[in-house]
Amino acid sequence: MTDWAAWGTSVGTLVLAGATFAAVRSSNRSARVAERALLAGLQPVLAPARPTDPAEQVQFADGRTLEARGGQALVREDQSVIYLAICLRNVGAGIALLRGYHLEAESAERVARDPLGPARHRKGDVSPDLCAFSEQQRDLYIPPADRGFWQAALRDPTDDRYARTSEAIRTAGRVTVDLLYSDHEGGQPTITRFVLLPGDGEAWRCDVTRHWRLE
Repeated sequence: MTDWAAWGTSVGTLVLAGATFAAVRSSNRSARVAERALLAGLQPVLAPARPTDPAEQVQFADGRTLEARGGQALVREDQSVIYLAICLRNVGAGIALLRGYHLEAESAERVARDPLGPARHRKGDVSPDLCAFSEQQRDLYIPPADRGFWQAALRDPTDDRYARTSEAIRTAGRVTVDLLYSDHEGGQPTITRFVLLPGDGEAWRCDVTRHWRLE
């Protein structure tokens, strides 16, 4: 004879297992959604400052203070030092902590041969190699929905970066800056690429071309 009690118990166990599995999946999905919402609330996103933003007074380690204007970049060679700065605006929801940068400068002749340069499409959307980045000499923070700046100085004329950047300045070429930054806890590392091009007089334009999320 069929043991209906045992059969009913088995069916009940299967139904309970199915309900538990569905509840766990739903709970995991809700947890992932909540985690993504939390991370979105901490995610910084950097872009060039607006032309209408006030200028930034950028002080360098040698005591020099130079002005960088909104929507522009500071690119200046003076007394064997190349000063670089970009006025930035954080359009994300979290504090941006600048951690490092990678610099690539090209002469006008090279730009004419390769108009896209380092901004060309990368197969598979591969981000720049972190091993090539230089560490910032001091922490630079940019609050959400607010302004700040990035800065660097090249002081060794025998360095290849110095020579290439000096040639780019002399010939009105191009300077590409990849900035590595994260949220204030060091998470959500991101790289944003800025392209600096000569404008009117000594001014240099600043355009953002790519963002890479590294997580």
